[in-house]
Amino acid sequence: MLRRESQHQDSDGRPIFPKLEDEGGSKYFRAFNLIKGWILDDNLEVYKGELKRFLWPAFVYSLLDLVSDFYPKDADRFFEAYSDMFTREHSDDLRSLSRVTMPEHVQASDIAKLYRNNKYRLSISMMAFHSLLQFLESHRDEGGTIILNIMQGHMNILTIDRSKASSDFSLSAMMARASVDQDIPAEDEGIPGHHPGSANTSINAPDVLTKVQLGSALREADLMEDVRAELEQEDARNPPVAGRSTLVEELDKTIKREPDEDTPNRDAVPLPPSLQRDVLMEVQKVKENRDRFPIPGRSGGVGPGISVVMHTFHNTFDSINCIEFSGDLKLVAAGTSESYIRIWSIDGTPLPSIPTATNPNPQPSSTKRLIGHSAPVYSLSFGPSTTEPDPPLPNSPPNATSPRTLLSCSADKTIRLWSLDTWTCLVAYKGHDAPVWDIAWGPFGHYFLSASHDRTARLWSSDHIAPHRIYAGHDGGADCLAWHPNGAYFVTGSSDKTVRMWDVSRGTAVRLFTGHTAVVTAVAIAPNGKFVSSADEGGAIILWDLGTGRRIKRMRGHAKGGIWSLSWSVESSVLVSAGADNTVRVWDVLMQTPDSVNSQGGAQAAGGKSSADAATGAAGKVDAAQAAAAAAGGQKKAKGKDVVVSSDQISVFPTKKSPVYKVEFTRMNLVLAGGAYLL
Repeated sequence: MLRRESQHQDSDGRPIFPKLEDEGGSKYFRAFNLIKGWILDDNLEVYKGELKRFLWPAFVYSLLDLVSDFYPKDADRFFEAYSDMFTREHSDDLRSLSRVTMPEHVQASDIAKLYRNNKYRLSISMMAFHSLLQFLESHRDEGGTIILNIMQGHMNILTIDRSKASSDFSLSAMMARASVDQDIPAEDEGIPGHHPGSANTSINAPDVLTKVQLGSALREADLMEDVRAELEQEDARNPPVAGRSTLVEELDKTIKREPDEDTPNRDAVPLPPSLQRDVLMEVQKVKENRDRFPIPGRSGGVGPGISVVMHTFHNTFDSINCIEFSGDLKLVAAGTSESYIRIWSIDGTPLPSIPTATNPNPQPSSTKRLIGHSAPVYSLSFGPSTTEPDPPLPNSPPNATSPRTLLSCSADKTIRLWSLDTWTCLVAYKGHDAPVWDIAWGPFGHYFLSASHDRTARLWSSDHIAPHRIYAGHDGGADCLAWHPNGAYFVTGSSDKTVRMWDVSRGTAVRLFTGHTAVVTAVAIAPNGKFVSSADEGGAIILWDLGTGRRIKRMRGHAKGGIWSLSWSVESSVLVSAGADNTVRVWDVLMQTPDSVNSQGGAQAAGGKSSADAATGAAGKVDAAQAAAAAAGGQKKAKGKDVVVSSDQISVFPTKKSPVYKVEFTRMNLVLAGGAYLL
């Protein structure tokens, strides 16, 4: 009897389990150590880059299984032992998973439900997959069975035939991924996973993208006739200098007269009839387009010279949440955490004031305060406007092209429309169920969009109190948005680390871009309508092709903390960014870098060329602005903590101690930036 009781114990009296599945929580330690050691130390170098992506889902599902199987102490030890491996890429998810410690948490936690109710999609080459299976099958008793069960129950692994795949799985691309500390996921990887660019996240979704029409919109025929007549008169009054095209010739270069397959339907998003103000604005846009400062592409490896006009706000006591410049370059507005909006005249001239019964003789002032919100103001948007014609057009009233309205959104869940004539609130739009993070007028006015923490974006118009469309699909709050230049589409960035492109009229998502490893904080669509840039809290900027739905490249240089603003040059060849690291940075979007090698076509899709800098590898380039700031503050550089800068950064403009909230290219290709000095 004693022999029978002790036959499953070792010499110290500890139980001996005949099967790994009977070991309790420790089996997940053995299983994860097994797969981690093989991938990182014993695997072929060529497969290491893609197989390292397997470790994150193996970690997550092992942790959730430990918690669900009532091993809370083992789950804590498992998290402490291995979470540091994924901090760089999955810091937000790790923060949420650290709070999942009981079986009840698995049922209630959003992050746990997201992973348990969906399969993690991962694409790896066929040879790497067969190598992984062979290893796990041959080590079933050492933990292979646990990993195989995770693969079968929680993962959707797609095998790629290298002979038929894109350049992503070429031998050179696979070796490049294995030789660097890769921290960017594949475009189709994740929860629930999808074909690159496709907004259809079904497991059985076809590998076909929704057709999008990214060309310029057809404008109203009567409007363009009036614009042409005004331009002809302007050419007669002020003939162009030798070598410069006439305004009518400039109009013919940019206007689209006949629709083609890339032209969106004008009736899909109907606009009200144009006014004389619209004619004057279109005339001024043509003049600015002709007379702008041209930004050529790279010449001999040297990027174009860009200057930035910085507006710094002092004595704000960290109360400013957002900054916005008007299209006529006369006004700047700031939204504050004290729930009011402050507007200044940029050149210091007094703002117009209308006498009232209580104030019949208002004193001239270069600033106004708008009060109405009951919580912090997070975003502002001036109504469409252009700079004043110089010289003024005949019979043109003063300030004819200045903004008439201002939109604001707030944590009080409302959107407000303000009059810039009377400096009062005209309408309060209600509909969102959570704070509204971003707001933007459409390219032709009348319509505007809002993005909210309630995970939706909404389409509004100035003459309707209720939204026309609700765009739902994000798994986290919709944090930022940007209109497409033709007004038929827009993009949103979310705290779920994705960027989605939406059809305005149909209300559906037509593109889904995944690849960010942190919350998306800014998005901007190029004036040519073909590309979108998105930035995240981790300091990365990713450039996407809207037509193919593929990632073009990633641009690095900003420190962590958030990139808050992006803006494109008129030629769609240069991008500027600004954020919490107190810098404005200028990027060459046409240049191919090592970060663009793995994307299909790379920067060639944007018309770019490779450079000697990219060929030699810019991954080791260190940000001089960050190093100088550290030296000025008497700080020692921490080894391995330098900010890596990609070779497509043209220039960087550091401020002394001012986070930059807004950066914007004007139609003349001048760059404006705004920030607040922090004590």
